[in-house]
Amino acid sequence: MVNEALSGLTFRDVRPGMTVRILGVSGDTPELRRLQELGLTPGTVFQVVRVAPLGDPVEIALRGYRLCLRRSEASAFLLESLNDPLTA
Repeated sequence: MVNEALSGLTFRDVRPGMTVRILGVSGDTPELRRLQELGLTPGTVFQVVRVAPLGDPVEIALRGYRLCLRRSEASAFLLESLNDPLTA
């Protein structure tokens, strides 16, 4: 588990084109365990493909496939931006 103060980035902050690394997961629910089984584990790098107009769901590309996540499902993931498409 990673301290939230160290990350500063959640799924609420991601935008299309961003490359993001998962730093950790805060919590232990069946839904979070299932997402980890799907490949959302600490250290995994993924790219944000699309964000729906109202911000939910978020489509990401990781490990050779694409996954759509509700922000409520993904709120426990602590993230680190590896690039920012607006400043790059």
